[in-house]
Amino acid sequence: MRRRRRDRRGVALIMVLGALTVLTVMLTEFQNETSAELSSSIAQRDALKAEYAAKSAINLSRLLIAAEPTIRKPISFMLRGVSQIKVWEYAGPVLSAFNDAENSDQFSMLASVNLAEGKNLGMEGAGFEVTIVDEDAKLNVNRAAVGGSVGVQQLAARLITLLGQPQYATLFDGEDADGQINDPQTICAAIVDWVDPNQDAALDFCNPLSETAQQTIPEDTFYQQLDQPYFRKNAPFDSLEELRMVRGVGEDFWFTFVDPDPASPDKRNWTVWGGNQINVNSATADLIWGLACDHGMGAPEHPICTDPEQAVKFLTSVGMVRNLMPGVPAFRSPKDFINALKGKGMFSLMVDITGLQPFSNFKSESTLESAVTTESKVFSVYATGYAKAGKRETRMRIHAVVDFRSAPPPGMPTQGRLEEVARMAEDAGFSAAADELRSAAQSMNVEPPEGAGEDAILSAFRPSPAGNIVYYRIH
Repeated sequence: MRRRRRDRRGVALIMVLGALTVLTVMLTEFQNETSAELSSSIAQRDALKAEYAAKSAINLSRLLIAAEPTIRKPISFMLRGVSQIKVWEYAGPVLSAFNDAENSDQFSMLASVNLAEGKNLGMEGAGFEVTIVDEDAKLNVNRAAVGGSVGVQQLAARLITLLGQPQYATLFDGEDADGQINDPQTICAAIVDWVDPNQDAALDFCNPLSETAQQTIPEDTFYQQLDQPYFRKNAPFDSLEELRMVRGVGEDFWFTFVDPDPASPDKRNWTVWGGNQINVNSATADLIWGLACDHGMGAPEHPICTDPEQAVKFLTSVGMVRNLMPGVPAFRSPKDFINALKGKGMFSLMVDITGLQPFSNFKSESTLESAVTTESKVFSVYATGYAKAGKRETRMRIHAVVDFRSAPPPGMPTQGRLEEVARMAEDAGFSAAADELRSAAQSMNVEPPEGAGEDAILSAFRPSPAGNIVYYRIH
């Protein structure tokens, strides 16, 4: 018995150690699951905070743009004849009062005000970065989808002018990813054919030497011969990325003409959201050169359009004017822009300094004047919200395109407000006034878009002082 007891010595210790091992494994697994769930919850919480910080930046940006007339009014005596000031270029500093503590302090020093006495300012544990880009300062490649043959001709003329610059000639020498060699005329026609409503290709629209447009082969011939065939859209582009589906638009073409710097969307030359006119106060130097040398309305035979050295001087001069007048519109009207190209007014000194030859004759000065504007109505707002928790930082980015073309001036009553006041007037016994208010509200009603059912959400189409969001994407 004593020997048997000696043989069983330590069994309890082994059982205890085994139990502790099992418990340790269970506790470690439970701790890992709990930590993972906690980290996931914190990540979701911070992502939500970052998203709403970005949404706040979007709404504040809409408010800033809508308030531009109010901001311009006190300084109108300094900017006589200016129809719009570019407040969106200073969105970051102006809106920093509503940002996190660090940005709020910068606003306090900039404006010499004490934000501690304000209400509903700043954010705790979250903030945002915002950039507003003028979409009316870019070439709208959806122009061919509206305006019939006139829209097609205008887009084709502007595209072939930009693509045909001498410095880009080598870009079209090699084969693309599909083994095709595409010249500027072919790519120009492919872009036009993607959005125009007809079924036939129109290469001659992109031939500046052709006086008449002859329709040729069906548009889908090229796309149906690909390894993964598809049909061209024959409708407007929904996003800029859709351009990658068009024949000849490869990586080299994309980063040369469409989006040269993805981190700086304001350097883009093309858009799918802007209007039919280009704001020359915000347009890039390349686009201004393209307008002056447009084959349909400009002066394509001018030395600035044919001599690369003169072209570089012209682009440099545009940059100098922008640097000398930061934030101040260079042109008060389209006519002012044309006079500047002619070397008249305040730009005559710049012409003398640079030695540029002024433009004298345009193919159609009236068409050129109608193709430009000095006001912008469509804007892209890039808002990045961030939430900080210790060393962790969560970011969410929102890209929203806001259209102010039908936006009423700030302070004008909206349809909903008029209907509300009409009910109040009727309850107070003023039936006649209530009827007039309802009539005014009805006149602001917007018909649903074609194809929308009776339950369509019309509120998205009703005019608002803050504009209408026509594109919204969360990254």
